[in-house]
Amino acid sequence: MSVSTRLRLFCLPYSGASAMVYARWRRALPDWLQVCPLELPGRGMRMDEPLQRDIKTLAAQLADEISRDLSGLNAPYALFGHSLGGLLAFELVHALKARNLPAPLALFASGTAGPARRDVSEYAIEKTDEQLIARLRELQGTAEEALANPELMQLMLPILRADFLLCGSFTYGERAPLGMPIHVFGGKQDSVRADQLLDWQLDAASGFSLDMFDGHHFFLVQHESAVLRCLRRYADEHLARWRNDAARQLADV
Repeated sequence: MSVSTRLRLFCLPYSGASAMVYARWRRALPDWLQVCPLELPGRGMRMDEPLQRDIKTLAAQLADEISRDLSGLNAPYALFGHSLGGLLAFELVHALKARNLPAPLALFASGTAGPARRDVSEYAIEKTDEQLIARLRELQGTAEEALANPELMQLMLPILRADFLLCGSFTYGERAPLGMPIHVFGGKQDSVRADQLLDWQLDAASGFSLDMFDGHHFFLVQHESAVLRCLRRYADEHLARWRNDAARQLADV
């Protein structure tokens, strides 16, 4: 077993997006932090697959797909998700745990309220095109030119509608706190409030942090460099700790 192993960062996209939103990160982050965007069904390279509307079913599907990459002690990884992606990452951790697979070194949840007390009722009802466009405009992450493009909206709105229903399908139920640190990122001008971000502490049994950045809901795009510096710092700490543990195990053999 090598103690110089890279840390894989599985990244989950936000509503309406594909894995391509994380493509730039591969060039911006060092080689030891391997960005692994997870494509969801119905978009990008998986456009021919049906869109998923149940978050637990999707988490189970993703857990099965990445399970072969997670065996052994020389495969450290972490999960990152923004908005819907953060909630899906939370479900994915539980799906991996149910399969007795190695846990991530950390969970990064960005721009999304803590799961224990979040209200998803507004997403449980299917939205009209007009409601979806209004929501995109409110989030300030889509150019007006794109919103006014009928062909583009025809492609994007079915994905966004399914993703909203995906969020609306979430139920917290009985959950034990997670056994890995949870790092939460938020936008200072985002509609997701600091107290909602702090609710992630209810699921953190092994460390918690909250970092706030300038910007609205898409602060990770508007202030990408600052977000990635923070992400890299935490990832470096977790990988160094993992390497030290691995070295001690080798010394004991």
